[in-house]
Amino acid sequence: MTAPLIDPFQRAVNYLRVSVTDRCDFRCVYCMSENMTFLPKKELLTLEELDRMCSTFVRLGVEKLRITGGEPLVRRDIMTFFRSMTRHLDAGTLKELTLTTNGSQLERFADDLYACGVRRVNISLDTMDEKKFADITRWGRLPQVLRGIDAAQKAGLRVKINAVALKGFNEDELFPLAEWCAERDMDMTWIEVMPMGDLGNEDRLDQYWSLRDLRARLAERYTLTDLTERSGGPARYVRLEETGQKIGFITPMTHNFCESCNRVRLTCTGELYMCLGQEDMADLRAPLRASAQGEGQLEDAIRAAIRLKPKGHDFDYSRQKVDGQMTRHMSHTGG
Repeated sequence: MTAPLIDPFQRAVNYLRVSVTDRCDFRCVYCMSENMTFLPKKELLTLEELDRMCSTFVRLGVEKLRITGGEPLVRRDIMTFFRSMTRHLDAGTLKELTLTTNGSQLERFADDLYACGVRRVNISLDTMDEKKFADITRWGRLPQVLRGIDAAQKAGLRVKINAVALKGFNEDELFPLAEWCAERDMDMTWIEVMPMGDLGNEDRLDQYWSLRDLRARLAERYTLTDLTERSGGPARYVRLEETGQKIGFITPMTHNFCESCNRVRLTCTGELYMCLGQEDMADLRAPLRASAQGEGQLEDAIRAAIRLKPKGHDFDYSRQKVDGQMTRHMSHTGG
């Protein structure tokens, strides 16, 4: 049972993204509806079950664990889970433990995260304008996030800023955001908006800003050098020679990254999605709870799920309609 997880296209799956909650203290317009109906807490995996689940994946060859949500740091006692994962870092079986966060709780938890072996975090930040930030997050407050970034860097965490490219919203902040990140020695990744969830009045075609266009605009001011390095995720990177910083591009629409996909996503209810852009999933909660005295049944279920991993997703804006629309919210699958 120690053979690595290999999908039908001979890709080794060694990266697991785990949503520990569907709840969040923001309501970003491209991620959630304003009046979300969250899952009953009894449906969520307990922290102990999350430990067992992640430990099983590590035993099967997962080397990178990214904790997501919702907002992962709003889950009660979540640091108990992070502390439990340090044993895999200490043993060398887990190479990296990290998280994606909106930054709102980092002022409280940055030191604890570093103590648990977390060395870098991705922070979602689409604008440096306080009013625009309040508008796009609905409930968020920019100063709170900026204090969180300060705390993370002070604790020794490497910070990368993730920004969703939104036409008519943050196009005018392309250069200011790059310069701000460079001044703070932070890398940055731009992400194309994806058709996830039925968000009612948010029109994804109107929001869509191609990263091909964004990159071309960057090249008007900076010298861009393509980098071969990868961080384990889907981003492709360039270096801005004038500042030395890395800028990443996650481009599910204009250039998908499926051929090298090495990751799967586990929801807070134990559903395993083999592809962000497909609806197929495997229920791992049932075998997890059925195998309380051993993980054989869970391991079998994981291997069966990986054998169903598709070659790629179906996201497509090219025909001026949202093909590949996912009905589930991004916060359910894990950001």
